[in-house]
Amino acid sequence: MGFIPLFIMLGGGCLLFFLTVKNTLQRKLNHQKELLFKLNSLNPALGIVVEDASDPDWLIAELKDKKLEKGITQKALTIIRDLKVNRIQYNNLLQKAPYNWVGKIARFQPI
Repeated sequence: MGFIPLFIMLGGGCLLFFLTVKNTLQRKLNHQKELLFKLNSLNPALGIVVEDASDPDWLIAELKDKKLEKGITQKALTIIRDLKVNRIQYNNLLQKAPYNWVGKIARFQPI
């Protein structure tokens, strides 16, 4: 038998780690797109164009310049805060040591 089962177990563990981290990163990217879609659904009331790479600080500044209903403003601010938190978590995850290896192999880019 020798070392063959050991190598198989090690390879399986590495593959499982790779798939788990890739799934987590992909889920965060999908969540970011979903939040941008929600913000775009409020777009007629907001009157601003939201792109895929919109800066949340710029969106907050644009939102404060416009005089809107309090409910719409609160919904938009909640979505923008979620965008900021998700972006920070995703970028921090891509900077940590074992996760950035998976990010490089799977070609994930910072938001």
